[in-house]
Amino acid sequence: MDLALSTHLFVNHRLNVVWLEKIWNAGIPLVEIFCARQHLDYRDKPQIRELGHWFRDSQLKMNSLHSPIYNDDCWGRTGPDSLLNLTEPIKWKRIAMVDEIKRAIEIAEDIPFRYLIQHLGVAGEEFDDHKLDYAFTCLEELRLFAGARGVSILLENTPNKLSSAERLLHFLAVTHLNLDFCFDTGHAHLMEGVEPAFALMKSRIRSTHVHDNDGVSDSHLFPLTSPGGTIDWKATMPLLNSGGDQWPLVLELREPTDVPHVMDAVKQTFARLQEAGVPPTPEELERSKKNRK
Repeated sequence: MDLALSTHLFVNHRLNVVWLEKIWNAGIPLVEIFCARQHLDYRDKPQIRELGHWFRDSQLKMNSLHSPIYNDDCWGRTGPDSLLNLTEPIKWKRIAMVDEIKRAIEIAEDIPFRYLIQHLGVAGEEFDDHKLDYAFTCLEELRLFAGARGVSILLENTPNKLSSAERLLHFLAVTHLNLDFCFDTGHAHLMEGVEPAFALMKSRIRSTHVHDNDGVSDSHLFPLTSPGGTIDWKATMPLLNSGGDQWPLVLELREPTDVPHVMDAVKQTFARLQEAGVPPTPEELERSKKNRK
């Protein structure tokens, strides 16, 4: 399984080649770029061209782009109209939102990538059958636009009543959209649980978001290295390893305020996750049986 890092870790910094070189120098071969305009401004052609030139000469490859959540450069603080939500009930607003996401997809013309990671609804959103119709119309248009640029759309399980593993499968069943999934460990932990969500989504998983939390807040903690995380990684890593090369292991982390050398922490996290995924030896299994008795 390939290792990848999401630039969500640096999302409050403008993305430049220095950050990308840090990822490559850490021995990470793949990157997911988080599309937030304070970080990667998809409207800023000089920024896109600069990064495109760098990628053409680099061995680091862009695996995926996280679709923008807001159209402003300050995490939606300009007001509610900055939110990009494919279940928006007002048609002209949805059209404008789709056009905004298309601008982000156009990055593929300068920096080829394989997947666009897309949310269905926003955090805490309630279920409504009408919202499925709105999302279907948007995603069908985006799917065609992305496909013409060699990009596939992956739906991410997110903490709301539209995007649990079960509801994502329901959405595909009623719309007949042929889309696959990005499996998010932290979001699954906040909802139905990592193992049940994984079991439902596995056949369609093509990428992942790996992070931890306390089961209450979506804190994007470093697995096995940040305090407060409650995901059972000994149980989770064998699941993630079970796909072989079907998906990469993509760390999607929040920048810590108390870690001076963040890329060292990333490398340590990868090492501990890989260790957690190693099957136990026969001797360890025997000791475990004895302890249970």
